[in-house]
Amino acid sequence: MAAWGERLAGVRGVLLDISGVLYDGGEGGGAAIAGSVEAVARLKRSRLKVRFCTNESQKSRADLVGLLQWLGFDVSEGEVTAPAPAACLILKQRGLRPHLLVHDGVRSEFDQIDTSNPNCVVIADAGEGFSYQNMNKAFQVLMELENPVLFSLGKGRYYKETSGLMLDVGPYMKALEYACGIKAEVVGKPSPEFFKSALQEMGVEAHEAQ
Repeated sequence: MAAWGERLAGVRGVLLDISGVLYDGGEGGGAAIAGSVEAVARLKRSRLKVRFCTNESQKSRADLVGLLQWLGFDVSEGEVTAPAPAACLILKQRGLRPHLLVHDGVRSEFDQIDTSNPNCVVIADAGEGFSYQNMNKAFQVLMELENPVLFSLGKGRYYKETSGLMLDVGPYMKALEYACGIKAEVVGKPSPEFFKSALQEMGVEAHEAQ
């Protein structure tokens, strides 16, 4: 216990990943990883500030929080930093109108975003939506732009569900980068700006977090 006390000296906050750390997704909503519900509860009883930082882009933040609560976690929507809301803020700040290649489950996050006459592409973990037709449409939009802009909500290679490993958004992002000769702007982990926004929302400095 003393060793843990020394490691946590000066630490005021903890950032927790969600998928693959707290639960594995899958049929019926997935399953909490053994001990994770109790670990979160223990952290919340401590003096530490807790924030959840995820690249989940198949669910809206509200739906994700609802699932976590159903699995037994003490978590609220305001405690979760997710890439879709962060992307919406960037789009508004830069006056961009996206073509969306995203999962239907997260599309509601973009309801207040103008998607007419797109001047950029936003790609996320679209699951079965990653068809040739949909990928080719995103490619065409980018190639028709004088200054193509591609946003990727995360860039993971794969993730684990209860049924096995699943391809994430990263391989599809790389395909569009290669085809269009561009570099995607990553919104989500491992972008330093994404972690900075989570720390800012938690009210702690980087050296005070684990």
